Amino acid sequence: MISYVHLFKSSWDITSGMDLYSIDVRGENETVNKQQFHLWFDPTAAFHTYTIIWNKQRIIFLIDNIPVRVFNNHEASGVPFPKSQPMRVYASLWNADDWATQGGRVKTDWTKAPFTASYRKFNANANKIGPNSKSTSSQNENQAWSTQGIDAAGRNRIRWVQNKHMVYDYCSDKKRFANGLPAECKRSRFH
Repeated sequence: MISYVHLFKSSWDITSGMDLYSIDVRGENETVNKQQFHLWFDPTAAFHTYTIIWNKQRIIFLIDNIPVRVFNNHEASGVPFPKSQPMRVYASLWNADDWATQGGRVKTDWTKAPFTASYRKFNANANKIGPNSKSTSSQNENQAWSTQGIDAAGRNRIRWVQNKHMVYDYCSDKKRFANGLPAECKRSRFH
């Protein structure tokens, strides 16, 4: 099975006139666990820091050091967690106006081309995985991110983001999950 995380997949929401940011997590199954947000700032006005902290316990997504989502490892309770493949980072621009913009209703305005993205100060701090899928560096095991969680201040910030800026949460989608919400939706967002 493929496991992946899409961090901050952006599309334009014509209803609100705002960028719509999706954060998708797919574990060792076919379910995509999506949350979508309207950001509280204009992401094109300045550089921002987008962070993924991915360890054995959880995946934390942050924007400018503000947590916006936590996906916890509840494998012991039967909830799939993306762990079977090494993490990769891809950054690109692509035309997805046939599916990503309200099912293709909104088309790309090619008169605004060329489209560009800029990245600076990229930093990857990770365990290196060898051919036997084991960590090749014991020194990385002791780094803070490998056990990082969310403290009380972080929980307050994530509540603020989710209460004020979240526009879709798969854990509230009873139409999609007519036979019952996924198991992780019945658990704490933070533990």
